[in-house]
Amino acid sequence: MKKIKNLILFGTRPEAIKMAPLVKAFETENELFETKVCVTAQHREMLDQVLAFFEITPDYDLNLMKPRQNLYELTANIIVQLKPILEDFTPDYIYVHGDTTTTMAGSIAGFYSGAKVCHVEAGLRTHHKRAPFPEEINRQITGRIADVHFAPTPTSKNNLLQENIPDETIVVTGNTVIDALLTSVEKVNKEPSDYVQSLEAKLADKEVILITGHRRENHGDGFERICKALKHIAETNPTTQLVYPVHLNPKVQEPVNRILGDISNIHLITPLAYQDFIWLMNRSKLIITDSGGVQEEAPSLGKPVLVMRDTTERPEAVEAGTVILVGTNVDKIITEATSLLTDKERFSTMSKLHNPYGDGNACKKIVQHIKELNSLV
Repeated sequence: MKKIKNLILFGTRPEAIKMAPLVKAFETENELFETKVCVTAQHREMLDQVLAFFEITPDYDLNLMKPRQNLYELTANIIVQLKPILEDFTPDYIYVHGDTTTTMAGSIAGFYSGAKVCHVEAGLRTHHKRAPFPEEINRQITGRIADVHFAPTPTSKNNLLQENIPDETIVVTGNTVIDALLTSVEKVNKEPSDYVQSLEAKLADKEVILITGHRRENHGDGFERICKALKHIAETNPTTQLVYPVHLNPKVQEPVNRILGDISNIHLITPLAYQDFIWLMNRSKLIITDSGGVQEEAPSLGKPVLVMRDTTERPEAVEAGTVILVGTNVDKIITEATSLLTDKERFSTMSKLHNPYGDGNACKKIVQHIKELNSLV
């Protein structure tokens, strides 16, 4: 029997985390599928850390990361450099994830090649084309192209139905990030890195708030306000430790180091390897972030999340009560953080809420659906 050819494409650290368990799931079915991995390396160092942790060696590596590269160049280079790979491997299916430039350009290249495009984490929407930018348009374009839509939640499926995507092409799977998280936590706890051991010794038994922030829409005044709020939280809670892995973008580094660099209970550290970040999430009491993925992961660890964005393409978490939108409003960030630090009943209730993003079986559902499409069950 001829094997079904799969090409799994990603380029950034968040995509790698969410696609790694899918790579592993298809590898367990290698009698039915020939699966190859292509990375664009839209992120390089952070991507390589994830590949090493999950023990994935790409079959194709475009190595596209360049200093000061803009969206025009990146989009064009992805499409052009995918052409010979698609012609060489001739995949039946190309799997893209979420909302990156790799995703959007990869879906266009896959469409040009004649492969069926499978969109993992399909259907997320803010309905504001510049929030987040360029991600909202990336996922909408991919949604128009995709042949199969793996939606993480019923809300995501409903978004697609409202855009006239055929019902029979949509499968609700849960989010693959939960698959990755649940398989990683145990490994991380058993084999803590040297860095984690040193950080654990520094934090001792103190209460920890984890901070992450990098979104383009928060650059400038937004980060000034975020840092002002974090400074107040740190100064009014001197025994609480704020740990902030600071994104490498100079537009993040400058205000963060200027405003927060001299506060004793704020620890500004370099971006963490995936496994170290998982440990730190699990160690924290509260997370303040503008990340999409953290909104999905943290509830599975029982961690309340304050989201420093005005809109989110993940409304399920807001509705479930596992995250609270605070934007970059100084007073709101301070008020909500203080409440969760001091109101034990509210914190306990929020930390025990059900994660709306799945149970860790998303990849099994994706593989099963592809089997069904090809009468392999």
